[in-house]
Amino acid sequence: MIEFAELSAVDMLKAFRSRELSPVEVTEAVIARIAQWEPSLKALYAYDPDGARSAAKASEARWRRGEALALDGVPCTIKENIATKGTAVPLGTAAMELAPAAADAPPAQRLREAGCVILGKTTMPDYGMLSSGLSSFHELARNPFDLSKNPGGSSAGAGAAGAAGYGPLHVGTDIGGSIRLPAGWCGLVGLKPSFGRVPIDPTYYGRVAGPMTRTVADAALMMRELSKPDERDPMSLPPQEIAWLDLEREPRGLKVGLQLEAGIGLPVDPEVRAAIVRAAEAFRRAGAIVEIAPPFLTQDMLDGLDDFWRQRAWAEIGALPKERQDKVLPYIYAWAERGRSLTGAQVHRGMSQMLAIRHAALKAAAPFDYVLSPVSPVPSFAAELASPIHDPERPFEHIVFTVAANMSDQPSVSVHAGMTASGLPIGLQITGKRFDDLGVLQMARAWEQLRGQGPEWPRAPSH
Repeated sequence: MIEFAELSAVDMLKAFRSRELSPVEVTEAVIARIAQWEPSLKALYAYDPDGARSAAKASEARWRRGEALALDGVPCTIKENIATKGTAVPLGTAAMELAPAAADAPPAQRLREAGCVILGKTTMPDYGMLSSGLSSFHELARNPFDLSKNPGGSSAGAGAAGAAGYGPLHVGTDIGGSIRLPAGWCGLVGLKPSFGRVPIDPTYYGRVAGPMTRTVADAALMMRELSKPDERDPMSLPPQEIAWLDLEREPRGLKVGLQLEAGIGLPVDPEVRAAIVRAAEAFRRAGAIVEIAPPFLTQDMLDGLDDFWRQRAWAEIGALPKERQDKVLPYIYAWAERGRSLTGAQVHRGMSQMLAIRHAALKAAAPFDYVLSPVSPVPSFAAELASPIHDPERPFEHIVFTVAANMSDQPSVSVHAGMTASGLPIGLQITGKRFDDLGVLQMARAWEQLRGQGPEWPRAPSH
């Protein structure tokens, strides 16, 4: 029965419809799976199995009455920084004063309205500013494929939960790669939608919420609900009818860029490069026109963005009383504190680099329908590290393939590309033109079909 936890949302809904399974059975299977894994993974915050059981019983009754909702009975998790009514939002840091959230944020509300069984929240690092699960508030999250490794971040718990089978649907957020990096390092599908496609509150430049799932079809199911309008997000896109479940598309004739160099940052690991080249060759054999896409990021762009984000972080951390500053993760404090000495002109130049990245990214992508690249230059790294380099003076050298799409509004998805010799997942990133979210999912679905076998999902440790 515990294997029911590994079913896709698509298959769960079919089984509920045919009465082969009930939401109660599936929820109990997921709770059992969590009991196996969570002592090792530390993926969850505000885990509520009793609330999940109650929601599953209510869902079962709706199915019996013929009143099922769009995702009725499907278990899900929600990243900690997406508010859920009645639960505190610590933002991954022990420095935060905790108070229950007054209401569900838009992504949580959409999933609740769709009938999802919300298991709880997933963990994240301090202020969401690390590509790891290192946190001063949450216990250290780990990667199910290798418990000595990192699940990635900042949607750290979501990546671990998805790979371990804590149900099929997980919501993350992404401002520089925080959905795609953990998805890539945990073998998942992780969609960073076009900016504004999924209403979110609070909103910020480049910040999005999106699905983290095991299959493209499940990501599309989530997008059908998450993309519904919400007036609380003043930067959201106008409502649009999108056939989210129409995923079949031939790559033949599409012009596809292959970007193997970002221009700056960490060098691409040979195993990562080989996996991305194999994916490009598969698209070429399927009829796509594949050409090299040149690098476009510069060190000035990345350094400017770093200055701006440091100052933004210090504006919040520096305003805290000393006793709360002392609770911030030392790595994050050291990184943010340099923002204290930045001049107004430096901060302005840093912020201007967001536009510089935007223009460069869109210009580089213009000749292509889609661009393939690594998600990360390197496989996952030690769980205890903040980043692959673990140096607050070089914090972003591993996000050089992901961050540009946040600045340019482009949809970008991570899909499983293969495994390293040591058994760690490698992520393939597919980036499309602005607002072509469905097209990116269609390309990801085409890759699923070209790739064939997905990752061998890890077995739970014994305790």
